[in-house]
Amino acid sequence: MAKKILITQVRPAGDHNPYDLLEHHHDVRVDFQPLVQLEGLSAKEFRAFHINPLDYTAVILNSKISADYYFSMCQSLHITVPETMHYYCISETVGNYLQKYIEFRKRRIFFGEHNSFEDIFPAMYRRPQEKYLMVVSENSSDDMINMFAEHNIQVTPVVMFRQVAYTWPKDKPFDYDVVAFFTASGVNAFLTNFPHVEQGDKAFICFGNNTAQALTDAGYKVNRVAPAPGCPSLLAAIESYLNEES
Repeated sequence: MAKKILITQVRPAGDHNPYDLLEHHHDVRVDFQPLVQLEGLSAKEFRAFHINPLDYTAVILNSKISADYYFSMCQSLHITVPETMHYYCISETVGNYLQKYIEFRKRRIFFGEHNSFEDIFPAMYRRPQEKYLMVVSENSSDDMINMFAEHNIQVTPVVMFRQVAYTWPKDKPFDYDVVAFFTASGVNAFLTNFPHVEQGDKAFICFGNNTAQALTDAGYKVNRVAPAPGCPSLLAAIESYLNEES
C-alpha cells in the first residue's frame, strides 16, 4: 500500500490545499518538489542573438514568468523600456501583472478575454506597423509562433529563459511509492537524476498524453493518466489509484 507520494510541482498556495484531504483520507504523506526549474539567460548569452529589444515597438507575453524575464533582461542590459512600448498578453491576469513593472494604461496593454492570443488579433491588425518581440523559453515549441504566422503577423521570438533539471540531493532517498508528473520535461528531469532507476512497485501517474508518452518511451508503465473519464485532474487520478490499491 502506498505511503509516500511525490508531486513534481510546487505546493499549492493557500490554506485549502486539496492534497491535505488526500493525506487525511488515505493516511499517506505527500511531498512537493518540482523537477524542473527556470533560469534566465545571462546578458552575454542574450547578446549572442544580436537582438536589441529597443528595435521593437511591442512585446508579446504568454505568462507572468515571461514578463519577469523580459524586464529582468532589460535591466541586465541597462535598457530603459520606453513608455511607448505596447504589451500583448495572453490573458488579463498577465496584463494586470505588468503593474509590477510599469504604469498600467489600457492603450498600452492588450490581453485576451479567454486566455488566447487570437482574442487580440484585431488589435494587432489595427497596428500594421507594429514590430513584435515575443519572449519564449529555450524549450518552447513553435506552435504559437506558427499561429501568428498563419494570421500574417510577423513575430520575432527571443529566448530569455530556459528549463533546467532540479538536482536531487545525493543524501536524500527517493523512496516514493507514487510519483505524479505534470510535463514531459519533468519526466526528462527525472531521468537525468535517476537514469537507472527501476520502477518496481512504484506507480507513475501523469497529466497529459505527452507526459505519458515520455514515460512510455523511457520504458516505464503509466498507472494513470489525467484527464480521463473519472479522472478529470491529476489529484483525481491519484485518488483513483489509491482507492484501487486499498
